[in-house]
Amino acid sequence: MRTRLLPLLIVLMAGVLLALGFPLAVSLAAAQQQRVVVDRIDDTVRFAALAQFVTDSSDSDERLTTLRDQLNRYYSTYNIDVGVFFRSGKSMAHAPEGMAIPPEGEGQRAFREALSGRRSQDPPQVWPWQEDGRLLVASPVVRDGDVVAVVYTDSPTGQLRSRVLTGWLLIAAGESAAMLLAVGAAFRLTGWVLRPVRVLDAATHDIATGQLNSRVAAASGPPELRRLARSFNEMADNVEEVLEQQRAFVADASHQLRNPLAALLLRIELLALELPDGNAEIASVRTEGKRLTQVLDDLLDLALAEHTSAALELIDIGELADERVGSWRPLAEDKGVRLVGHLLPVTAWADPVALSSALDAVIDNALKFTPRGEEVTVSVSSRGELSTITVVDHGPGLTDDELSRIGDRFWRSGRHQNIKGSGLGLSISRALLSAGGATIAYAHHRPHGLQVTVSLPRTPPAAS
Repeated sequence: MRTRLLPLLIVLMAGVLLALGFPLAVSLAAAQQQRVVVDRIDDTVRFAALAQFVTDSSDSDERLTTLRDQLNRYYSTYNIDVGVFFRSGKSMAHAPEGMAIPPEGEGQRAFREALSGRRSQDPPQVWPWQEDGRLLVASPVVRDGDVVAVVYTDSPTGQLRSRVLTGWLLIAAGESAAMLLAVGAAFRLTGWVLRPVRVLDAATHDIATGQLNSRVAAASGPPELRRLARSFNEMADNVEEVLEQQRAFVADASHQLRNPLAALLLRIELLALELPDGNAEIASVRTEGKRLTQVLDDLLDLALAEHTSAALELIDIGELADERVGSWRPLAEDKGVRLVGHLLPVTAWADPVALSSALDAVIDNALKFTPRGEEVTVSVSSRGELSTITVVDHGPGLTDDELSRIGDRFWRSGRHQNIKGSGLGLSISRALLSAGGATIAYAHHRPHGLQVTVSLPRTPPAAS
């Protein structure tokens, strides 16, 4: 979730910083240029005053010489073209040599504005990438209310563009630092927000896999997530309590029913002594009584399997499977079924007792449905972080719908109701394996039969 949330926050923060940085950069460029323009206006006003004295004085030659000296000194000091021009465009004085009012463009516009009695408008904004940019400023020279000349300056913009670029680099550096801080803050924020979500997800997975004692520590994160964690813990407590009551009821009911059932079967045996041998009704009652006893025993085993915690240890599952295959081989031979094992030394973490019981249920189920002359194969292998025990039979197999229901309590295929069983054996296997973090899966075996795969972890369980 962090990989989706963090880029979104980064994009939003980058958008905010850019939205602030662009206006700031434009304002900086405008302020720097306005500073230069104000300086040029002051200069033109000063030179306009000198030019007014030149045109308004009897010693105009001396004043003109002074004006020319001032313009030359100004140009040599600042490298800014400056000149005073009559209305006709003829020069009164200028520096450097050859300076003239351009016949068109921005310079001509500024000159005409000054002739109208007001200084020229601010020149267009000059940007750092405009290497040929110039600042053109013109102010009128007024005598007796009439504009008699114009002071005109043509400033290079190299220093201005350099200052603007330096300011932009500082803004970019500041925004980069702010972005790094924002990314760090977003990383911490998403971690703070999502940590309880990850813990909640892990606890939910634990409960879904049968670890009902898993809980969430509601000590960090936003208040809403802390409340959610507390509600989750309350829900888990209630679910565990209900399941515990259910297990206790099944176990108590199974245990309490066994004594009256045993007494009933004993009375049936006594009654059978009074009846002729081979009575069909008595035989049917005996069969149903034994079946009911098996169901009660399986119910008690299932309740104990769901309640008992696994004692995991690193074992050789190949050796354990070989032992179980050896135990079931005499029964397989009686049925005319070949029970074959391909059992290599493979280690995994499992509860030996629970795994043995689960394998017994799976092998028993395979032998029940495998016809005489066919084969049941038990093999052991490992891949990645899992070790597997696979039991393959060559029985009639199951349909896709039946395959999705196998392992449900009391479920038996309608096509196999004549085969002995309670429908709880594979449910018991699943409960025994789930307690140790193992899984059991079912699949078709071609051309016919069922494949049961028990997967066990090869890595040690995480410390709780």
